[in-house]
Amino acid sequence: MNKAKRTEIFSRLRAENPEPKTELNYSSPFELLIAVMLSAQSTDVGVNKATDKLYPVANTPQAIHALGVAGLKEYIKTIGLFNTKAENVIKTCALLVDEHGGEVPDSREALEALPGVGRKTANVVLNTAFRQVAMAVDTHIYRVSNRTGIAPGETVLAVEKKLLKLVPEEFLLDAHHWLILQGRYICVARKPRCGACVIEDLCEFKQKTS
Repeated sequence: MNKAKRTEIFSRLRAENPEPKTELNYSSPFELLIAVMLSAQSTDVGVNKATDKLYPVANTPQAIHALGVAGLKEYIKTIGLFNTKAENVIKTCALLVDEHGGEVPDSREALEALPGVGRKTANVVLNTAFRQVAMAVDTHIYRVSNRTGIAPGETVLAVEKKLLKLVPEEFLLDAHHWLILQGRYICVARKPRCGACVIEDLCEFKQKTS
């Protein structure tokens, strides 16, 4: 796939959705961080149901830490892996208070030093909360990048690096959102909805569905 085709792909995705947003509910970098930590192997819908109850009660590191692990579990017990997530969130809240003045840091190194925060979570926070160029590659973005030919790679990290290198600069800041939405609603895993896809004629996937 060449640069002209990638440019046209992202031009169409932007035309369809000029200001793409995450589907996680949040109103601060901290709320986003916690939502993304909770979203691993869970749906955004499921996370939003939990945080819609949690955040009116506690939406700062100090307030969530005060709930304790047992208290936090009551709000997030509908989410997968909630036991481990509760422990990581409480530890992260303590670190944010002790080392960052209760604020979410805006550097990858500091974010990845937080318990339960890996590269993908850090990328989401850097890109969505702080509007830095970062590419959080999840299963949707990995699939779309490989299937379409936009940025094929054998590993998540390989796809991330290729996207950062190959996506035209004017689209880099929002590319993560366009690709995730494409994978979530159009380029789905089992039966991609090729007939409803605005980039079908540009996509290099061989087994297109009608």
